[in-house]
Amino acid sequence: MYPTQSTAYGWLMLAGIFVSIVLWSRLARHDSRLVLIYVAALTGAFLGAKLVYLGAEGWLHWHDANRWLILATGKSITGALLGGYVAVEIAKGLLGYRGATGDWFAIIVPVGIMLGRIGCLLQGCCLGRVCDASWYTINDSHGVAHWPAVPLEFLFNALMLGVVLLLRWGRIAPGQLFHIYLMAYGIFRFFHEFMRDTPQIIGPFSGYQFAALGVAALGAVGFVRRQRRSANKVTQH
Repeated sequence: MYPTQSTAYGWLMLAGIFVSIVLWSRLARHDSRLVLIYVAALTGAFLGAKLVYLGAEGWLHWHDANRWLILATGKSITGALLGGYVAVEIAKGLLGYRGATGDWFAIIVPVGIMLGRIGCLLQGCCLGRVCDASWYTINDSHGVAHWPAVPLEFLFNALMLGVVLLLRWGRIAPGQLFHIYLMAYGIFRFFHEFMRDTPQIIGPFSGYQFAALGVAALGAVGFVRRQRRSANKVTQH
């Protein structure tokens, strides 16, 4: 990894955080508790990203000469989604906040992941599996052709961002947009993982696939709970 690539990756990660702060600040002006909820989301995301990485593949590098650098820099998007979601739910419960915040996260998260994936592309990490060279493949630093895992995930998140904005514009499924995103991303990531160059820890499955199923499950549970709450409010009125 070249210094300029590493620097670009770091700046893009900071840019993702900055964008999320700008978007969230618009919402936080109406309720100071939302600042704490954002801090909880960011903290939970970083913690989850690290824990899932360590469980999925970090431990495999324990005997590597550069293990401390690898363990310190490794992170997982699926882990960030899991940790961030759980942290937000805990924070909202402790603060007594009953409003829906997910529609904002449904915009913030895809944008952040897209910026992060641009960093991955510049850094040359998160590669797809080795395959025959074609118009869509990406060559690594050694000239070996790989499945375009990073560009495909960028395109998926760009597509989901467009879907979320359309749903928001049409006032369709209010309060459910992040749950929809989580279900879609979890399912996409589970199947796309078969084409990514990540360690398989149980049979043909990687640790990230189990995390992806967890992301989809959280989204589904959250969706059903929100639907029931909405139904109860209608009944009570």
